[in-house]
Amino acid sequence: ILLAEDNELNWEVAREMLSVLEMELDWVENGKICVEKFEHSPEGWYDIILMDLRMPVMTGYEAAAAIRGLARSDAAKVPVIAVSADAFEDDIQKCLDCGMNAHVAKPIDVREVARLLEKYMK
Repeated sequence: ILLAEDNELNWEVAREMLSVLEMELDWVENGKICVEKFEHSPEGWYDIILMDLRMPVMTGYEAAAAIRGLARSDAAKVPVIAVSADAFEDDIQKCLDCGMNAHVAKPIDVREVARLLEKYMK
């Protein structure tokens, strides 16, 4: 899992909660680093990207769109899930419009993340 989250405390909480899923978790502090880390990873390395929306340098919306625009086979297929306190219908639609697959409200519900992993990793 690649987690883009600018708040270190939120990263720590997410790491603890997601540890029950027994998946390796990489953390990046903003959308730009997320795009770069994904772009320089081997194709198929990441099973899913969890993306905060409000980050410095590059927002989650911009990062998701940039990842979808990369010229590599997994860029269009890797599930990108928004993880944000912004959970109004308009926020969720904006996530879908920029290429994200789904939205999970903060605080993270690990059962919902597990359900989405199961759904998108078939």
